[in-house]
Amino acid sequence: MTTVERVRLVGEGVDRVDGPLKATGAARYPNDFNLPDMAHAALVRSTVAAGRVRGLDTAAAESSPGVLAVITHRNAPSLGHGPDTILSTPPPPLQHDRILHYGQYLAVVVADTAEEATAAARRIKVDYDEAEALLDMHDPRAEVLVDPFKTDSDRGDAESALAAAEVQFEAAYTTSENTNSPLGLFTTVAAWDGDTLTVHDSTQWPGNVRTALARVFGLPENAVRVLAPFVGGGFGAGLRPWPHVVLAALAARTVGRPVKLVLSRPEMFTGTGHRTASEQRVRIGATRDGHLVALHHESTTTLQMEGDNFEPCASGTSYAYACPNLRTRDTQVRLNITWCNSMRAPGEAQGNFALESAMDELAYALGIDPLELRLRNYAEEHPGLGLPWSSKALRECYEVGAERFGWSRRDPEPGSMRDGDQLIGYGMAGVSFFWFQQPCQASATLREDGTALVRSAVTDIGTGTYTVMTQLSAELLGLPLSRVAFELGDSDMPEGAPAGGSGLTAGLGSAVQSACHNLVRAFLDIVRHDHTSPLRGCEVDEVAVADGRIFRMGSPGRGESYTDLLAAHGLHELTADGAATPGTSEELGIAPAGAFGAKFVEIRVDPELGTLHLERVVSAIDAGRILNEKTATSQILGGTVGGIGMALFEETVTDRDTGRIANGTFGDYLIPVNADIPDMQVIFVGRPDRFNPVGVKGVGEIGLVGMSAAIANAIHHATGRRLRSLPLTIDMLL
Repeated sequence: MTTVERVRLVGEGVDRVDGPLKATGAARYPNDFNLPDMAHAALVRSTVAAGRVRGLDTAAAESSPGVLAVITHRNAPSLGHGPDTILSTPPPPLQHDRILHYGQYLAVVVADTAEEATAAARRIKVDYDEAEALLDMHDPRAEVLVDPFKTDSDRGDAESALAAAEVQFEAAYTTSENTNSPLGLFTTVAAWDGDTLTVHDSTQWPGNVRTALARVFGLPENAVRVLAPFVGGGFGAGLRPWPHVVLAALAARTVGRPVKLVLSRPEMFTGTGHRTASEQRVRIGATRDGHLVALHHESTTTLQMEGDNFEPCASGTSYAYACPNLRTRDTQVRLNITWCNSMRAPGEAQGNFALESAMDELAYALGIDPLELRLRNYAEEHPGLGLPWSSKALRECYEVGAERFGWSRRDPEPGSMRDGDQLIGYGMAGVSFFWFQQPCQASATLREDGTALVRSAVTDIGTGTYTVMTQLSAELLGLPLSRVAFELGDSDMPEGAPAGGSGLTAGLGSAVQSACHNLVRAFLDIVRHDHTSPLRGCEVDEVAVADGRIFRMGSPGRGESYTDLLAAHGLHELTADGAATPGTSEELGIAPAGAFGAKFVEIRVDPELGTLHLERVVSAIDAGRILNEKTATSQILGGTVGGIGMALFEETVTDRDTGRIANGTFGDYLIPVNADIPDMQVIFVGRPDRFNPVGVKGVGEIGLVGMSAAIANAIHHATGRRLRSLPLTIDMLL
C-alpha cells in the first residue's frame, strides 16, 4: 500500500496537537484529578541511611484532626512483588523494619486534607537502631557486582596490543550523581471499586504500573487500570512503579475512599531515582598516525542495596570506533543510597564523557585534529558483529556539523584564540547511541463520520508522541490531520511500549503502521466478494489512500470512500489491531543502529574571574527518518540543555556521613536556566533506518550525549586545563 503525495504529512513541522490543551489549562495531569470524597496521604521518611526501626510512636498522629489511618510495617498487609521487566521493580513498601537508605518510607498517613495528613505525619516519632551506612564506593565492605549487565566485551588481545602500541594514553574520569528533576511533582490518585483499582499516575509506562499493582495486590491485570494521558515530564524517573504508587493504592483500600498522594520536591529526590555516579578509566593504544590499536574502558558505578539498575557506561565504547582490540568492563558497588534509575541517556552519557574526552586528549598527544582522529577511526560496519549498520551517517554529521560550526577556523594551540580579554575554546565530541526497541501494540478505528481513532497504552512525556502519531496515522490512512485523533495514556488500550530508551517512536510507529495497514486490509476484506465494488479482489499493496478514500493504484477514480464502505455494509465503525516486535541482527543480516551525532561547542572563559560562558552549540544528528522536524528539533534542543546541566551544573550531593541528600530542592540543586543557554543549532542528516518499518531512530537522548565531553574539550582548548570530573565548575578554573 502506498500513500499519494498530496496527503504527505510525515516530516512536516506540524504544531503539537495537544498544545492548545496545555496552553489553556485543559490538559489534566494526575494532580488535576480530584475525585468525590477523596482523602489525601502524606509520607514519613527515614532520617538515617542504615539500620532498623526500633519503635514508631504514631499515637499523636492517629489522634490528629482529620486523620483516617496511619499505616506502618507493623500493620501493613503482606504485599506481593512487582514484575522485573527490563527494569527491576522496587520491593513493596512497609514489609519489614530494615532501613536501606535515607528517605525510605516508614509510614503513610491518610487524612481528609493534604494539610492534615502532612501535619500528622510530622508528629510521628521514630526510634532507630542505626547501623554504619555504606556510602563510599571504595568501602571494602561493599558488595561488588562484576559484569552486572552482561555487556562486558573482549575483542582481539587488548592487553598485548596496548603494551605494543607506539603511543599509549591513560586517564581517569568521574561523573556525579544527577537527579531527573521533571517539573511535575509525581502524583498518584488511587480509587477502588470493590476489587477493581483505578490509578491516575505520573508514569512513563502505564502497562508496567498496571502489572506491578496487580502483582502487589494479588489481582488479575484486567482489574487494574492506569491512566496517564498527560505527564509533567519524566526523563526516565517515571519508568518504574515506585513505592509511593503502591502506598497510595494501599491507603485508598485501607480507608475505603479515593486517595491522592503528591510527592514533595525533596521526596522526588529520595523516592524516584537518580543517575548513578561513575568512576571510569580509559586506556588507548594507537599508531603515531592516529589509528587505534587497543581500547580499554573500565567503569564502576554505584547501586542501591536492593534491585538492579541497567547503566553500562563502558559498553558504548565497543561499537564507537573501528579498533581491532578492545576490552570493556562494568562493575557496580552496592551502597546505602537511594534508588539508582534511568536518567536521560543512562550509561551512555557518563561513558561518552570519558571516551570522547580521552579521544580529545589522544588527539593533542598525537598532534592531530580531534575531528580528523575520529574520521581516521570511523567504524564503517559494526565492530563487534561485523555486519553493516542498518543506517549510519555519522561521517556526514562530522562533516556537516564542522562546516556549519566553522571548525576550520580553530587554532589548535590551547589558549591561542581570544576575543579581547576572553579566551575562546572550540570543542567537539562524537556520539553513538545504543539501539533500543520494545514490543508495542496499537489499534486503528474508522468511524461512520469519516474520522479515525488510533490508540495505544503509551505516554507522551512532552516528546510530541500525540502529534507525531497523529501525523503518521493520517498519512497512512489518507486522511486530513484534523480527521484523526490519537489517544494514549490508558492501560486498557493495546499494550504500549515504555516512553524511554529513545525507542518509543520506533516501536509505537511500527505498531501504528501495522494497525493502519490492517485497517485498510479489513476494508478490502468486506468488499472482497462484492461484485459492485471497484475494489473487489484488491490486496493492500495494490491500493492507495487519499482524501478519505481507498482506490486502485494509479486509478483514483476506481475506489470508494471509507464512509460509503461502512454505510454499504451496515457498519458504524471498523477496527483493526497492529503489533510490532523488534527484529534481530540474525534475521535481518544488519546491525541495529541507534542514533549518531556530532557536537560542536564554543565557550568563552574570563581568565581573571574564572567565569565560563557557553557561546554556541551545533548538533548534527543522524536519527533516521524524521517524522516531525519541529518536535525532533525540540527534543535535540531539550537534550542539549540537559547535557549542559550535566556538564556544568548538576550534582546530587549526598552527605557521606549520614546518607542524606543535601541539596534536594530546586533552590539548591542547580539546573540550567534561560540565561545559561547559548545559541543552539540542530541539523538532521541521514536516511530512513532499515531496522524498523517506519525507518526512525530515537531523538529523546542523543541530544544530551556528547555535551559534557565537547564542553570539557573546549575548556582545554581555551585554557590548557584538562578537567576530568563532572560537573565542570568555576573553582576548577581558578
